[in-house]
Amino acid sequence: MSEPGRDQGRVAVYLDFDNIVISTVRHGSDNGTPAVLDVGAILDFASSFGTVAISRAYADWSDPQNSSYHEQLTGRAVSLVQLFKTTAKFKNGADIRLAIDAVEDLAQSRDISHLVIVAGDSDYIPLAQHARRRGCYVVGIGVAGSISKYLQAACDEYWSYDGLPGLRAPQDDSEDEPETAPATPVATTTPPKQPPAAPASGRGNGTPAVSKSRATQLLLRALEYATSRTEQDWQPLGSIKNQMLRMEPAFQESALGFVKFTEFVRSRANLVELDEKKNKVRLREKS
Repeated sequence: MSEPGRDQGRVAVYLDFDNIVISTVRHGSDNGTPAVLDVGAILDFASSFGTVAISRAYADWSDPQNSSYHEQLTGRAVSLVQLFKTTAKFKNGADIRLAIDAVEDLAQSRDISHLVIVAGDSDYIPLAQHARRRGCYVVGIGVAGSISKYLQAACDEYWSYDGLPGLRAPQDDSEDEPETAPATPVATTTPPKQPPAAPASGRGNGTPAVSKSRATQLLLRALEYATSRTEQDWQPLGSIKNQMLRMEPAFQESALGFVKFTEFVRSRANLVELDEKKNKVRLREKS
């Protein structure tokens, strides 16, 4: 089916977390180091289809392998659904519970335009087929080596986790210091006392809610999503900021010391370039 407009899309995301974590551990590392799932990359990618209205993750959260992701998931407002292992083979029935919840959500929230299934199991084929019959655009995400080809065929598009746009580590804060104005000479006399400055964010401790490295990651991911979707290098400045806000509503360029979003982008001139010659400002990632 044709894909609904992304900017107006409403997205529901369902993660078979046991499935995806086990698959990541099994297939996700070939250098001897433990493979770690980047939950943020999955949720950021899901937001490229529109506003994430529903997000649920299914697992036995008493398992340390799963509970280690608790902060990542709750920090992104993902609902954690507890499933205890109830059979001799230690299965928890995530596929059944996930499918039931998804069908109920689609029935109750008729504005859902995109369904994202994070799993590779063929058990989710009926759910994908049902969602498509209801007019949803179905996106699947799984780990290479554990993906059913039949589930791939049942989705409108299917992505390997390792192939997700924007799946890269954020830069250290020290690597992307924003450009600042030249320092003014130090006064030789004691200046009058000034009232304390207002905090840079709503958290009240003067620390931005979104770090510089995360802001840079948001910018690059938004560009990669837009470039992947449109197959055009240059992207409108406004659409990139809108995508960044869908991924991270707390992002504010002012909290990082910039008056305008354009100034924030200019400070990342080593990573992106701006085209300000036309009426609409555009940007693209540097090659």
